[in-house]
Amino acid sequence: MSTLNKQQHMSITLQLQDIQTTLPDHVTLVAVSKTKPISDIMEAYNAGQRVFGENKIQEMCDKFEEMPKDIQWHMIGHVQRNKVKYMAPFVSLIHGVDNFKLLKEINKQAKANDRTINCLLQIKIAEEDSKFGMSLNEASELLKSDAFLDLKHINITGVMGMATFTDNMTQVENEFNTLQKAFNHLKDLQPENTVFKTISMGMSGDYKLAITCGSTMVRVGSSIFGERNYKA
Repeated sequence: MSTLNKQQHMSITLQLQDIQTTLPDHVTLVAVSKTKPISDIMEAYNAGQRVFGENKIQEMCDKFEEMPKDIQWHMIGHVQRNKVKYMAPFVSLIHGVDNFKLLKEINKQAKANDRTINCLLQIKIAEEDSKFGMSLNEASELLKSDAFLDLKHINITGVMGMATFTDNMTQVENEFNTLQKAFNHLKDLQPENTVFKTISMGMSGDYKLAITCGSTMVRVGSSIFGERNYKA
């Protein structure tokens, strides 16, 4: 291994450890490994990290095949229904569930694999049109519907949200607080098929703020692995 590679791998370990020291015990760190090679992910694994997040199902499946089986794989990107079947045998948590049809497909594929798959409802908290997610009202109606009760192979464990990409931290804080309130509202409905415990919000640039706003799961990539090279 070249000196440069040794330094890079050491920095992944050190950066991961630095972040872990800032996290309260109740907060889960999802190391966002999308576009990163297995060698980098193994460096984080060898430093003790076991939860990794991917945003493309095919890439996650390929990594699952090659990597240790005690890893929890989280699907953090937008999910296409026709690809759910590929990750259904192993995915640990699906963050971006933003409509009932997707939830129904996850339930179908989970049943086919004799599993119950944990999911988060993605709530739209950002003002940007590019962000996916349900309104709080849509999420409430979904959880109260008879059709939802028929889904016996999924378990809603909380909510996920993505704040606006902005330097305005007051706006980001307001959006995080909106997600915290949404979580409390949906939890109070006490629907079946749910165990509300997770608020997934906060990324490399704002995860500390997210934690102060109630986040229990942060998705951190570039602060661990360095910037992504999408051209590679």
